[in-house]
Amino acid sequence: MYKTILVPLDGSPLAETILPHVEELAGLCGASVIFLNVIELPHIIDKGATYEGLPQKTAADVETQVAEARRYLDELTARETARGLQVRGQVEYGPIVATILRVAAEDAADLIAMASHGRGGLADVYYGSVAAGILQRIDRPLLIVRGR
Repeated sequence: MYKTILVPLDGSPLAETILPHVEELAGLCGASVIFLNVIELPHIIDKGATYEGLPQKTAADVETQVAEARRYLDELTARETARGLQVRGQVEYGPIVATILRVAAEDAADLIAMASHGRGGLADVYYGSVAAGILQRIDRPLLIVRGR
């Protein structure tokens, strides 16, 4: 049924509520799993420059964020591999929704599985929702579990 399951994760316990579902599905189908962490790059500023309307991140801040994402995925991948799953972690850069969809296409993922933060209502309109964005543009099966 499913050969490759893509699991976008942001490092939060809420996002990880999808993992028991992925473990069971991957085990039943013999599917491989890709844990994906997407880093949305801010405008990088030079040391000492300040721009009120832009996030204040330097290249060093981004490097630190990437190292933390890789460490997180390595730990999670090791844990799931010990449980018998075929798993790999991947860190990508770009707009979150577009990058998830791009990776799904490039890796021929049969299923995207993710937890939704479940805010709903105006929060989704104002802040945007990764799950809603994917749902609007998806071209393959999507499993969304409401995280609690």
